[in-house]
Formats: sequence, C-alpha cells, structure tokens
Amino acid sequence: MIEVMLGENDRLDWALKQFRRKLIRSGLFKEIKKKRYYEKPSEARKRKAAAARRRVARAQRGGR
Repeated sequence: MIEVMLGENDRLDWALKQFRRKLIRSGLFKEIKKKRYYEKPSEARKRKAAAARRRVARAQRGGR
C-alpha cells in the first residue's frame, strides 16, 4: 500500500503530487491502466512480442 505522511503544515496539493509520483514509481499506475480493459490472450502475446522486437532493435542500434 502506498502512503504519504503529512505534517501539520503540509498542503494537500503537495500530498497529491507525492502520492501520484509514488504510484508511478511503483508501477501500479501502469498496472491499473493495463487492467482497465480486458485484453485477449492472443492480443497480449502480440503486444509482448512487439515489445521484444522493439527492445532488440533498440539494442542493435546502440540505444541505452
């Protein structure tokens, strides 16, 4: 569970920014977006294969 501890003088907008940042860093935000709609197993395989092809192509080009 993600928590943001607030001090006595902390602002709510700061707390929301911290919460959102922690959500993104933990990977939970991506997971929520991915699970929002049902994805057929065949579509998931296609998506993963395409991502693997992109990774290989990027590695061959010398990126990151």
